[in-house]
Amino acid sequence: VQLVESGGGLVQPGGSLRLSCVGSGFTFSDYVMRWYRQPPGKGRELVAGISNTGDITNYPDSVKGRFTISRDTAKNTVNLQMNSLKPEDTAVYYCFAINIRTGRSAWGQGTQVTVSS
Repeated sequence: VQLVESGGGLVQPGGSLRLSCVGSGFTFSDYVMRWYRQPPGKGRELVAGISNTGDITNYPDSVKGRFTISRDTAKNTVNLQMNSLKPEDTAVYYCFAINIRTGRSAWGQGTQVTVSS
């Protein structure tokens, strides 16, 4: 299982970014996909999740209404659209996959998102 994130960068407060995660080496439709983030000096936290079928999503209150997770099974890709970004969204963002039957899981290498003027 390999996950590769892209799309991070520097953005001003109020701006938008779209993160992508491409998976390989596994059957994408058997995996729940999530995005986590780790702010500087803090622990890793969940920011979005999507079911293996793509019909169920979940978000913490801190990003609800601003972030949208989606998946394209044909392209083995999960995306995170982030709007109305705030300085507190600054973090390394990680893609995570977990098999719905076996619990086998994997992390991507992370991509840095910095929200600053």
